[in-house]
Amino acid sequence: MAFRPHSARLPAVLLREAKPLKAIFRHAQRLGQLQSLVESQLQPAAREHCHVASWREGSLLLIVTDGHWATRLRYQQKRLLRQLQAFDEFINLDRILFKVQPPTVPQGAAGHTIDLSSVAAESIQATAEGITDPKLRAALERLASHAKART
Repeated sequence: MAFRPHSARLPAVLLREAKPLKAIFRHAQRLGQLQSLVESQLQPAAREHCHVASWREGSLLLIVTDGHWATRLRYQQKRLLRQLQAFDEFINLDRILFKVQPPTVPQGAAGHTIDLSSVAAESIQATAEGITDPKLRAALERLASHAKART
């Protein structure tokens, strides 16, 4: 008996038919609408640093990229609360919570790359030749070889 996979279906069909996906999609749409309402009340500079995480039981949780922006938004909290309560979506808003969560760094941008000149590579290699500690010598030779490979 051979396994026969289901035929491929369009994403729009899946979102209409699969109940778990449908609920997730509705929730994402709702958060998107709330995000646009919050952004409409924020200063333009603060918009990219503040994102809606959740809205339940009268509490709005906003994720802020760093402590600086969290502090600035906390100073404006009462004004923002009043302005958001004017919208039907936030009629029961009691409080706004801020959580600092730095953005995740892409894999490639995690470390700094330093370009070494051929003169620097030769200097490192010459230093390695005078070292008696085998681990340190090997590390310096590896460093020198990487620098030579780039040039």
